[in-house]
Amino acid sequence: MAAPHAVPAIELAHMTVSYGASPVLWDVDATFPAGAMSAIVGPNGSGKSTLLRAALGLVPADAGRATILGQPAREAMRRVAYVPQREAVDWDFPITVREVVEMGRYPSVGWIRRLRAEDRAIVDESLERVGMGPFAGRQIGQLSGGQRQRVFVARALAQRAELLVLDEPFAGIDARTEAALLGLLAELRDREGRSVVMVHHDLQTVREVVDWVLLLNVRAVASGPVATTMTPENLRRAYGAGEVGLDEREGAAWAG
Repeated sequence: MAAPHAVPAIELAHMTVSYGASPVLWDVDATFPAGAMSAIVGPNGSGKSTLLRAALGLVPADAGRATILGQPAREAMRRVAYVPQREAVDWDFPITVREVVEMGRYPSVGWIRRLRAEDRAIVDESLERVGMGPFAGRQIGQLSGGQRQRVFVARALAQRAELLVLDEPFAGIDARTEAALLGLLAELRDREGRSVVMVHHDLQTVREVVDWVLLLNVRAVASGPVATTMTPENLRRAYGAGEVGLDEREGAAWAG
């Protein structure tokens, strides 16, 4: 983990979001430190993706506020790269891998979208960093699940954003691709001081590679450094004992 920054990557205060009459998030306070890799974990339907989208201003909040890198979301979006869930992407759209990654340069080049030589070089570098250079001319719908995720991470890299926000980036991909992407995210944190906030479901992976965690189940159950937050008691409060399969021996293992 890089040295902590004074201004958080994302800060939420009293965030409440509902769909119809049903609250999805209720009065959530949370802080994700800059220069760290953070994860939001919790059971299905706990509001994890909604929290990310509300923080970015992509869904309206009933109450509360969010700041990103010390700014309101609208003012900070050029400093943020967002990787949505795979299900949110139209994979039949006639666009190539390279064209997707080039979109990461649009915030820098403006509405004209005429890439300069330096922009094209950044796109090339981003494709190579995720191992997708040989696939640059391929239509995105022809890629495997892991390759698609690599492309969207490459787009985030091309944006050169200070904060990467990823929604279930490893869902449905193979272990080798997950390990490679996690290694890349750790490199961005350690060598470049970038901040990463992601929704993730694998508790063991979170424990091994993440610095900071929010346990969420509509409300914020607990948040803080992984070592002190992912305790058996907090996991039971978030998931229920049966959901995470915690018995006394497993609880001792989680406690480390």
